[in-house]
Amino acid sequence: MKPSKVGVLGATGAVGQMFCRMLEHHPWYDVTIVGASDASAGKRYEEAVTWRMDTLMPASIAELTVQSCVPEAFEGVDLVFSGLDSSVAADTERAFAEAGFTVVSNASAFRMHPEVPLIVPEVNGGELLTISQPWAGRLVTNPNCVVIPLVMVLKPILDEFALSSVHVTSMQALSGAGYPGVSAMDSTGNILPHIEGEEPKIEAEPSKILGQDLAIRSTAVRVPVRNGHLLSISLGFDGETPSPDVISSLLSSFELPSWMEGCPSASSPVLKVHNDPMQPQPRLVEDEAEGMRVHVGKIRGEGPLGISLMALGHNTIRGAAGCAILNAEILTLHANNL
Repeated sequence: MKPSKVGVLGATGAVGQMFCRMLEHHPWYDVTIVGASDASAGKRYEEAVTWRMDTLMPASIAELTVQSCVPEAFEGVDLVFSGLDSSVAADTERAFAEAGFTVVSNASAFRMHPEVPLIVPEVNGGELLTISQPWAGRLVTNPNCVVIPLVMVLKPILDEFALSSVHVTSMQALSGAGYPGVSAMDSTGNILPHIEGEEPKIEAEPSKILGQDLAIRSTAVRVPVRNGHLLSISLGFDGETPSPDVISSLLSSFELPSWMEGCPSASSPVLKVHNDPMQPQPRLVEDEAEGMRVHVGKIRGEGPLGISLMALGHNTIRGAAGCAILNAEILTLHANNL
């Protein structure tokens, strides 16, 4: 497939930078336009951005002139990835969708909009094959960075069992706060017991993705780790609790769905289940499969207290830009169906 020209909105921010990094060698997409705030517009990208990725800035993107985030500045591309802050995403993304662009967004502005699909590719990516919206273009979102690994764990379990409750405590990495993020005085040798706005998203978004109401209680804390959100998940079941071995088997056998066959960014296996009780650790496994794999460990419990387990996802890759890129790949694969 010949690479198509794409753009990145919010390209100087943390998620925008990750889009630029991950798309550098993508076989299907070539970033030719980058957009940011009016303060950055007109500058070369390398002058406008404070590059915070752990790889060198892509040379092909460094020389691009930053554009304002308006549709007329993105002439020549059909697909744009949005790493915009939610405070500006609502107006900007809608303007692009109404102008005929396909917008694949990581922002939260449209996640709960009834006409906008909220997609985790392995879970409900099939919705993208029949998407119909009131705009000339298309607008697709991916969920919160905790919700992505959470629903990937819940999906194969819900296919076999009914859940009465889900309790999740997310130990979230510093990179989840963006840059400059949390101050060193607050984060060093410390854990912050509250992240503003996180818990309502974690409790609301899974029901839309999974297509059923779930009773979820969430606690979100910030921990002094650079990348990788670690989730402690407790599951209550309607009826008899399955054994840890049954849950482990279900998660290990979770396969890529048919609508993802051919997606270059897909990871197989979808979930990696660890038997070592010291796994998953962010520092040891976060970059496996280029950060796209979700790791599960410490599956235990039975009886009235249900099942407990740990899950880990790279928050800025699997939990943000990588999920959006997978959504775009599904749209590209099945363009003839739309």
